[in-house]
Amino acid sequence: MLTQGSTAIAAADIRQGLKRAETPIVWGLDTFIGRFSEISGNEATAALTLAVGLIGEAQQRGEPVAWMTQRQSSFYPPDVAATGVDLGALPVIWTASPLDAARAADLLLRSGAFGLVVMDLGKRHELPLAAQNRLAALAKKHDTALLCLTSKEAHQPSIGSLVSLRAQAARTDRSQQHFRCEAHIIKDKRLGPGWSHRGLYHGPNGLC
Repeated sequence: MLTQGSTAIAAADIRQGLKRAETPIVWGLDTFIGRFSEISGNEATAALTLAVGLIGEAQQRGEPVAWMTQRQSSFYPPDVAATGVDLGALPVIWTASPLDAARAADLLLRSGAFGLVVMDLGKRHELPLAAQNRLAALAKKHDTALLCLTSKEAHQPSIGSLVSLRAQAARTDRSQQHFRCEAHIIKDKRLGPGWSHRGLYHGPNGLC
């Protein structure tokens, strides 16, 4: 049975819980730290734009970043540099397959030296469950944001059950050099799905 004092405490806890629930979720590197996440989209450039934004944020914090990609990727260094990303501080690793990318990511994560590791997998995004398990555990252990970029529709499943956050990216409009990107969160093991991010970006054609 609740006493008058405990009732007041319970009511205060409820009010505090409501305040926390009403606090807007901010899209940024902190949302991805320690997690195995995926940004997907049927437009590769929308996911690329959002990822490059996170790279810029990580570099501003002094966090090392690494990017793994395949030959068919839309990653174009001059466009990335035009957003303010320091290419001299961004090692880019070209891999032949998703499994090779996972092996490279495993080594980078084990070092504990990187704040953000990006795996640009495109349409070839099959990863063995054992590899996913290792990568997710290493990202959590070293507080590293492990981000996979994939090309797929929202109704298609994520890379695997170990993905902690899945965002579907899309470009909604464009006016000259300004364009708007949206990320709809369709899976989030921490905060729950359903929230979204909308941002106005300015950059070269290759990133919009």
